[in-house]
Amino acid sequence: MVLNESKFDEVNVLASGANWAWPEALRCIFQPRGVNLLVAESAGEFVNIIKRRRIQATIVDMDSGAGGLATIKIIRMDYPRLPCILLSNEPGEAVLRAALGLDVFSVIDKPVNMGILREQLHRLFIKKYNRDNFAE
Repeated sequence: MVLNESKFDEVNVLASGANWAWPEALRCIFQPRGVNLLVAESAGEFVNIIKRRRIQATIVDMDSGAGGLATIKIIRMDYPRLPCILLSNEPGEAVLRAALGLDVFSVIDKPVNMGILREQLHRLFIKKYNRDNFAE
């Protein structure tokens, strides 16, 4: 079986879906950097996409219908090293402690400042993959 080398060069980030302009806002950051955005609406969808595609990072919304921490717990069962960024309306002490216990890379307050998100993605990609996709 011959593997398509471009599959290994693909950069894919999987994010929680939303009923507002969130995916479009992410695409504005990702497309110019050659990063593909995949969107999942549930924890099961997150896992199914991760099984089928090479995912470099996830962005999980704590306040999504699927439940952010529960989604990350499910991801961690089979993919313990996959970097996750958690978005939260109220990142209080309990959320931060739970995120730390799940080895979440970063917790970002909502509404999301896209500059902060880009900076965190830059840190994540440099640290984990030695790639500067999100550099200024």
